[in-house]
Amino acid sequence: MYTSFDETTFDKIITLLKSHQPEFVSGEKLSKTLSLSRAAVWKNIKKLQSFGYKIESKPKTGYRLHTSTSLLLPWEISDGLQTDIIGRKIYYFDKIDSTQNFALELAQKPHENGSVVIAERQTQGRGRLNRKWVSPKGGIWMSILLRPNFESSYTSLFPMITSLALAVSIEKTLKIKTELKWPNDLTIKGEKIAGILIDASIESNKIDYIIIGVGINFKIKPETVTKSIKANQRNYGITTLIKKDQNGNPVELVQQFLLELEQSYNSVVSDSIEKIRKEWSKRSSTIGKNITATTSTGILKGKAIGIDKTGALLLSNRGRVQRLLAGDITYKN
Repeated sequence: MYTSFDETTFDKIITLLKSHQPEFVSGEKLSKTLSLSRAAVWKNIKKLQSFGYKIESKPKTGYRLHTSTSLLLPWEISDGLQTDIIGRKIYYFDKIDSTQNFALELAQKPHENGSVVIAERQTQGRGRLNRKWVSPKGGIWMSILLRPNFESSYTSLFPMITSLALAVSIEKTLKIKTELKWPNDLTIKGEKIAGILIDASIESNKIDYIIIGVGINFKIKPETVTKSIKANQRNYGITTLIKKDQNGNPVELVQQFLLELEQSYNSVVSDSIEKIRKEWSKRSSTIGKNITATTSTGILKGKAIGIDKTGALLLSNRGRVQRLLAGDITYKN
């Protein structure tokens, strides 16, 4: 595990190399600045190269950073992050059972707020209703811990504000348009690109903490994921944001997403959610469709005519309008 608040030798070396781009930094300067032996500097450089940093080594000249890594390392995300709260503490794992589970452990520490847990791979990732969430390398798997001073009814807003923040971030950083499938999915041409999971603790009608789990198929092999979930009849297709022969910067996407999420979160704090509701509706693939909704209490059918200010889906059937707070939906032709 690496964090954004425990300064590491890796972080110090990269900061120094970045500050001198495109010039070389001598091994002697790195050694003196970091109070390391030349051998230790070389060992750390090799490790950074294994992370994916392109670092040129030249005898009697030193080291030069050509390009940064695409790994979601905490010091990379922190470098240039514009948020005030979200992401100021980042926990990074190459592999973990579930970022959501680790965030639940962090939630037992009252000082943790806005903390982000991010991993390259999950071995036991989970989606809604404890369904399996396949999380291979190449995806973005993270959880955000927040402590909002909200009433419990506000919990239903978080899938809406999170999915909108992610859609806007993808548009800004990758120039890719996505659609929002109620309640918690992002799709491209009807296939899932990302999903959102909300865990919350409620005490005396107040939210003690809320954990937002986000899974993004950034640059994965869709067929690999599809094989793993083929038994799930609710699977309606998997796709990837970045294809094999394309390039994209996951660090920029995460930075933009954390900023957009914080701005949306602040809108909820100030009770200014109407703009969020309108922007979500503009990107919705659900509104206007005839749907079948499977809920814990049964099956509902009707036409999706909008979402209300709590994030509930409004269904119209024979002149009667019903509010749907949770459920799995399928579209009818």
